[in-house]
Formats: sequence, structure tokens, C-alpha cells
Amino acid sequence: MQDRPHGSLLVEIQPFLLITDRDYILFDTGLGFRNPDGVLQIHQHLIDHGVNPMEITKVLMSHLHKDHSGGVSSADPITGERTLTFPGATYYVNNEEMVYALEHSGKSYLAEDIVLLQQRDNVVFTTGNGTIDDYIHYEVTGGHCPYHQVFLVDDGDDKVFFGGDVAPQISQMRSRFAAKYDYDGKRSMELRQEFLERGKQEGWTFLFYHDTKEPFYKFV
Repeated sequence: MQDRPHGSLLVEIQPFLLITDRDYILFDTGLGFRNPDGVLQIHQHLIDHGVNPMEITKVLMSHLHKDHSGGVSSADPITGERTLTFPGATYYVNNEEMVYALEHSGKSYLAEDIVLLQQRDNVVFTTGNGTIDDYIHYEVTGGHCPYHQVFLVDDGDDKVFFGGDVAPQISQMRSRFAAKYDYDGKRSMELRQEFLERGKQEGWTFLFYHDTKEPFYKFV
């Protein structure tokens, strides 16, 4: 922590696992860091909670900024061979976001973490809005980045919403402001208000990727 650059922004990060009667769903993949013993942190977190990482059936990507997609793939510490972190899962990635990320690799995107997605059969590239297996709905929002998308899982009993970085923290849902770090801050502000109202009306449980103090919440 003491070695990070002066003026850098400290951001809390937490991918989510949602277990339904059909799937083990992972929302975004974190930074891809390893523990001192070489085990991927995200794998260790799953194991600590009784989940085999190979049990993950779906990986839903809101966007491909490096703090969300660093764990998409990993390089073997010895051989350097890169593989998808969850080889048994189907990854769902917005096609235009993939193209944009590779074209803008550098500051916010890291091509080396995500390029493998184009080389594997267990990756579905989505376009626009749609539905996965009749109960997972995705919607392209823009705002935080040009092709950001959000997900609503509705299994008939519960509705769980993952807003990625257009709904990253509970505090941002409760205030109106345009963030300079967003591609379109005004659009993100409008989206937060829109999703807040929809969530209240439909009883959504929100998952907040950048809020470890209040990681999930249902507005009433």
C-alpha cells in the first residue's frame, strides 16, 4: 500500500458469485492477483467458501477495464502459458467492448489479459440487449465506458442486479454527480437514478463491485 504512486486512487474490488438452481455465476473477475504461494486470489476466495473454481458455469463481464478483467486469464508462474481462469465456464462479453478494449490497450485495458477470449470456444460475444437461458438479462448502457453492460438475474423468486461501474457503490446511488473518470459522466449519473427507481419498483438486490462496506442492498 505504501508503495503505490502519489495521488493514486485506492479502489476496493470484489467480484461476486451468485448461485442459482441452474448456475454458479461469477460477475467480473477482479485483478488476477496471486497469493504468495502462487494460487490465484479469486480461486482461493472461492475455495475458502466451499466452491471449486471449476464449478463456475458462467462468467458475466460488465466491461473489460483491467480492474474487472485482470482475472479473465492467467499465466502459469513457471511456464508462462496463459489459460482462462475458469475453463469450465462460458464467458459472456460484449463484442464491441472487446474490439474497443484491444484497440485501446494501455492505461485502462490490458490486451494480454483478455486477448485469449478471442481464441476459445467457451466465449459468447454479445451485441446489444438480450437474454441468456431465459433468466439472465443483459443491457448495454454505455456511461462508464462506451460498451459497458449490466445484468439482471431473475429466477422467478429473486431479482439480482449487477451494474458494474455504472452502479459501483451504494453512496453513488444516493447522490447525483457526474464522475470525471467515466467516459460519459452525465449518462452514468442518469443510469444510476434510472436503475435505482427500477430496482425499488421491482425489488432488485443490487451488487456493488466497489463497495466492501455495503456490498449488496435492496432499496425500498
